[in-house]
Amino acid sequence: MRLTYLAIALTKMEPDWWLEVDNTYLSRIAERRDLYDQHGTLVLDYLPGSELACKEIMEMCLQFYCARYPNLFSLSSDKMTFINKLTKEDTNLRAMHPLLVLLRNVPEDFAIVLRNETDGLYYFRAGVICSSLGWNVSTKIGMALKDIHKPIPDYKEKMAFSMDRYFTKMPTDAPIQRGSWGLEVGTPLFMPPGHPHEKLREIQKEGLSVEDCYLRVDWQTLRRLPLSAGVAFNFKALFTPVAEFRDEPYIPALLLKILKEGKKSLMEYKNTWHVEHVCIPALEAYDEEQRAKGWVKPENAGEEAW
Repeated sequence: MRLTYLAIALTKMEPDWWLEVDNTYLSRIAERRDLYDQHGTLVLDYLPGSELACKEIMEMCLQFYCARYPNLFSLSSDKMTFINKLTKEDTNLRAMHPLLVLLRNVPEDFAIVLRNETDGLYYFRAGVICSSLGWNVSTKIGMALKDIHKPIPDYKEKMAFSMDRYFTKMPTDAPIQRGSWGLEVGTPLFMPPGHPHEKLREIQKEGLSVEDCYLRVDWQTLRRLPLSAGVAFNFKALFTPVAEFRDEPYIPALLLKILKEGKKSLMEYKNTWHVEHVCIPALEAYDEEQRAKGWVKPENAGEEAW
């Protein structure tokens, strides 16, 4: 568990670890295929003008897989068939939309934004997103970044103009990354508006156990596409049981500091209230235990963790 999981600052991305294949690969691929079968354009859609960018990000992902994991993935001699030894499937790249190829082979979400030459703003033009909470592709596609991010505290005042300007100047050889975090009951991946799991965010459930609570981190990367000049976001939801923080020095103190002292508007947006009645007492106990064992300094543990 890295401390950077709790940060929101942009950092340089390590290219070799752009798309990781782990022991959840097959289960995530199966889950994403099921979500698409159930929800269609709620998780995958694209608008006219995004064709080149979609093809470009697909090719970059498949080429990365083949170079990074040559024993698991390869391309046919004519480069038109993707061979996946994990799923034991061959994909005809001529016969399937690029985003569907990604959905069926890469357990990461992708969103493509393109610049509108009329107003200079970036708009969400295509995406395959199976890990959205409280929204989905159909509710955001076609929107400008500034409108997509309206619910985020301080975005309009502090970030809206600079974000579009940053994307305009973003080079193709400098991908970046960041983490966005939250606390959840269980491990909900896809939760569109009206999903039954949303009800759990409205109450402090009686009998809830800390073992039922997870830190969810959406680990995100951003890169400029060299041919289409679009910007591609990709992100993957990672879940860590809060109970595991008992053995992570300084993490309980850091998370407690954020929960207790975080900016009110930001914490309301994060919506951690529904698990705080369970997580705060547990984290306080973990912090006291770590202090007693000498794992952390007796004072300023939260500040040290920063």
